[in-house]
Amino acid sequence: MHHNFSIIPGFVVFEGIDGSGTSTQLQRLAQRLLQAQIQHRIDAEPTKGPIGRLIRIALSGELTLHPHTVAHLFAADRNEHVQGKAGIIETCSQGKLVISDRYIFSSLAYQGLTCGPELPGLLNAAFPLPELLFFFSLPAETGMERMKNRSSLEIYEKLDFQQQVAAAYEQVLSEFSASKMRLIQIDASRDMDSISEQIWQETSKICARFTGS
Repeated sequence: MHHNFSIIPGFVVFEGIDGSGTSTQLQRLAQRLLQAQIQHRIDAEPTKGPIGRLIRIALSGELTLHPHTVAHLFAADRNEHVQGKAGIIETCSQGKLVISDRYIFSSLAYQGLTCGPELPGLLNAAFPLPELLFFFSLPAETGMERMKNRSSLEIYEKLDFQQQVAAAYEQVLSEFSASKMRLIQIDASRDMDSISEQIWQETSKICARFTGS
């Protein structure tokens, strides 16, 4: 599958299996960016837009959709996120960092399993890449253990599926080895503070361009 290797400067993505701790680290990074007075925005996919809301209803199990439909919805939601009004391209071009919890790599891993790799590959081939990708590496067993106190789990949050997702991510990420995107592997089983520190060190390298100085 031929991917678009163009980069959106100032776009940062967090990826990992469910329970790998991306949300916690996003909040911590947001605090540090605020303190450092770096213009930024924290996003997530599915987005809060109407297409994203529809995806979340499907993921909750409340609405049963064909896996191909879900793959198309993710791509449509993402296209709006990237190209739409106040989207990633527009926001980054205005000198703001955009940090997103999940991006194309999630679709290629998750929908690659539910649909087979061909359709997600096709639907996501044209999207530009982030400048920086943090991949949170964690055994599926640990991720599920961390989620056991959640009130409700989504349809993908089952151990055998998460094990397949973990393996799929490795395959997906290898497809981007020739790109200029910087991929930082994070051992997500480490303590939260050292993970935050690693993320800050890498992110602050691109922050210099966003201090407005």
